[in-house]
Amino acid sequence: YGRVMTVVLPIIVQNTLTNVVSLLDNIMVGQVGTLQMSGVAIVSQLLLVYYLSIWGSTAGAGIFGAQFFGRGDMEGVKHTFRFKLIIASAITLGALALFGSVGRTLITHYIAADTSPADAELTMHYALDYLEIMMVGLIPFGLTQCYAGTLRESGETVLPMKASIAAIVVNFVFNALLIFGLCGFPRLGVEGAAIATVLSRFVELAIVLISVHRRHERYPYFMGVYRAFFDIPSELARGITSKSLPLLLNELLWSMGQAVLLQCYSVRGIQVVAAMNICNTVAQIFNTAFLSLGNATGIIVGQELGADRLMSARRTAWRMMALSFASCIVMGALLVLCAPFIPRIYNVEHSIRTLAAELICVCAVCMPLFGIANCSFFTIRSGGKTLMTFLFDSCFSWVVSVPAAYFLSRYSALGIVEVYLVVSTLDVIKCIIGITLLKK
Repeated sequence: YGRVMTVVLPIIVQNTLTNVVSLLDNIMVGQVGTLQMSGVAIVSQLLLVYYLSIWGSTAGAGIFGAQFFGRGDMEGVKHTFRFKLIIASAITLGALALFGSVGRTLITHYIAADTSPADAELTMHYALDYLEIMMVGLIPFGLTQCYAGTLRESGETVLPMKASIAAIVVNFVFNALLIFGLCGFPRLGVEGAAIATVLSRFVELAIVLISVHRRHERYPYFMGVYRAFFDIPSELARGITSKSLPLLLNELLWSMGQAVLLQCYSVRGIQVVAAMNICNTVAQIFNTAFLSLGNATGIIVGQELGADRLMSARRTAWRMMALSFASCIVMGALLVLCAPFIPRIYNVEHSIRTLAAELICVCAVCMPLFGIANCSFFTIRSGGKTLMTFLFDSCFSWVVSVPAAYFLSRYSALGIVEVYLVVSTLDVIKCIIGITLLKK
């Protein structure tokens, strides 16, 4: 447990601070208006597809990286890092082309048909303004994830945390300055929020780059990494590709599934988009504990497997599952207590605040299910069973969650809170599958 805390605490601190600042950003944009917040929420959901695609595409190499580091093979770690850079660059270029060509069309699907023409046009305007600037930030984001992932696989979680904290401070300060026009800066609203985020991404990347390339004795796997950049052993490249493709497809399809879920809920009105945005932003802070424990599970179990300590890996997996479940009970209870109060901070209609509070309670009740499923996913993935994780995660979303949300939101008399509850509790099926796989 001491080892777990060493790995997981910096991740928890980093993710918690990121999510708290995201909440503050969200509140700042919410102070400008409901339509602005809805436009930002729509774009954020679309960008999530890119973010998780980067994460999924580099995770396959990360499995090898953690195991190479576990057996002391620094050249192997270096090759996996090069693979990450190549695949992340390709995905980033594809995302820029996609959002640049069909961004308006994608956003249109989230604006309910019964929205007034004036509100629909304003929401589209705010969303496009936000998207155009945020696209610049995709480049530093992709690079940072490659470096940070390799650092974490080697057990170095403090440097990514420090870089993230610096980026958070920059983001928060410039959000305040540029959204509201403080201290002589122009009042830019949602555009200011996007500029602040992009600036923070470049700051985070700069800190990581300078730190790792000036301290080669501490990070030997980055030494000379750009020499013979494409010189990755073909056998290793094939192995990483075979593991990465299912993870990339999983994250791509899962994130697309989340985007479709929001679209399903959005047919109930633009107010639902705003309420879901508040709910997801608040819940993400409390989800940090089990999400970080999932990451730690992948790192620690992966290193145990790389060192061929199989019994220890199995014991660790079950202990992490118990720890994740316990954390969800605690954090879920805290989330229920906070649910009635946090939405009041937003400058939105009372009905949206009430709806957001009810949706947050649903997240809190279902959090233990999410925690078990998340820990199962990372344990299975750490052993290289990436095809299994693909079936377990994204296929479940498209076969179970998305059809349920689609039909209940369009063809049932259930309110949006009841629809959200039914769809969320379906994760109990996922938990049963995950525990069954782990027992094997």
